[in-house]
Amino acid sequence: MRETRADTTQGVILALLLHALLFALMFVGLWWSGSSSPAGAAGAPVSAELMEFSDLSAAMRRTLQKRPEPVQEPEPPQKQPIEVDATPLPQPLPEPNPQDSQVEPQFQAQERIPEPSDIDQEKVERDAISAETREREQEEKRRQEQIDLTERQRQEEIEKKQRLAQQQKDQEELKKIQAEMAKAKREADLAEQKLKQIANLRASQASQQAATSAQPPGQPQGTDSGLLARYQAALQEAILRNWTRPDNVPIGQRCRITIRQLPGGEVIDAKVDASCPYDELGRRSVEAAVLKAQPLPYAGFESVFSRTLLLNFEAQDR
Repeated sequence: MRETRADTTQGVILALLLHALLFALMFVGLWWSGSSSPAGAAGAPVSAELMEFSDLSAAMRRTLQKRPEPVQEPEPPQKQPIEVDATPLPQPLPEPNPQDSQVEPQFQAQERIPEPSDIDQEKVERDAISAETREREQEEKRRQEQIDLTERQRQEEIEKKQRLAQQQKDQEELKKIQAEMAKAKREADLAEQKLKQIANLRASQASQQAATSAQPPGQPQGTDSGLLARYQAALQEAILRNWTRPDNVPIGQRCRITIRQLPGGEVIDAKVDASCPYDELGRRSVEAAVLKAQPLPYAGFESVFSRTLLLNFEAQDR
């Protein structure tokens, strides 16, 4: 049977009434023993035990719930009244009753918490050991990963240094090769200049020989060779100024031309020799340049002037 709030309140009231009744009985007993007992005779001590109403049995609760009829006290003999302190004894504070707390009644019984069995306890211990083992393994794994990461970083740093050293070595070798190539180019340019100088010298000598061979029979043999060479060079320069070298004519290639002219440098005609290595286009371009260059150089070269002369023309760019 579940107790209600009204039952609890009623129990508290009955407990208070019981306590008041007990105190009243104690007071009457003390008064009675003081008035009826002879002086010097000690009566049996009165003892009382405080009990909670809820600790009483059901029969006692029913008994207490019935109002007792007032007891008719016999009138005491007329004796000198004993002064008794009428101050009520201090009442003990009622102990807090859990049933008086403002708690909402629970309509459902609380779940019973099962006590852990031995088997479950062993399982818990095994799980705890397994968790500790897993944590230790994970810690060891993290430590090994950190070691591997440090080793990879160290290896990458070594490889990076090796690559930088190799790049520096390659750059040094490249600079060395470039220096050797520049030196070889300078030597080649110097050799080419020397070859050009030699070729120019040979061409000058050939021009002098050609001018000598082209000298008319009636011209005196004591012609100034230096003046003749300058005359040949002036003719070469005048023709080059009016000639555009075709792409298929290499620089330095020579072609012999027969030029007929009048005093003053006016050209009658110009024809290339059959031995000229130029193609048909190159030959026509040289002949046109000679006609375009007239009047040819004459002033200052009267002593070496010839109406018909052979000129070794050399292909060059202006």
